[in-house]
Amino acid sequence: MKKIKLSLLIISLSLLFTTNLFAEHLQQASSSCALTTLDGKPAYDLQELKGKVVYMDFWASWCPPCVKSFSFLNQLDHELKDKGLHVIGINLDEKVADAQEFLAKNPVDFSIVADLSKQCAKGLEVMAMPTSYLIDRKGNIRHIHQGFRPDESEKLRALITQLVMEP
Repeated sequence: MKKIKLSLLIISLSLLFTTNLFAEHLQQASSSCALTTLDGKPAYDLQELKGKVVYMDFWASWCPPCVKSFSFLNQLDHELKDKGLHVIGINLDEKVADAQEFLAKNPVDFSIVADLSKQCAKGLEVMAMPTSYLIDRKGNIRHIHQGFRPDESEKLRALITQLVMEP
C-alpha cells in the first residue's frame, strides 16, 4: 500500500515523466504540489528529467545534518551528473530568507527548489530532515533515506551509482 501511495505521489510531484496514462494525475497535482524557485517563481520544467535518476532531498536551514549532507550532494552532482543523475534539494523553510542565508554559507551546484505549501512533503510523509528519495529512470522510488550521517555516504553512493549504471 505504501509503495503504491509513494508511486502515485511521485507522479503528483510531476517529477515523473508525462505519458498519456498519467496526464490526468499531473494536471491534478499541479495545484497540490507546486515546486518553485526560492523567489517564488515556478520551478524549471522537470519533464527534462525523463530517463534520469533523481536524488530528491528535502531540507531546511535549521537542520544540522543538512549542512553535512550538502557537501555529499555536491559531490554526487559533480561525479554523476554526466551519467544521468539529477540532484534536487527541496527546501521546507517557513521563511525563504532563512534558506537563502543557509545557501550563502553552504553554496551548491545542484538544483534548489522550494515546497512553499509543504504539500509535497506532506504527501510523501517527510518526517525528518533531511529525507531523500532515490528515483530510478522509470520513475520508481528505489530508496528512502532519513537523516544524514557521513558514515552512511558510501553506502548511498554505491546505491546511486548502481542505479545510474542501469539502462
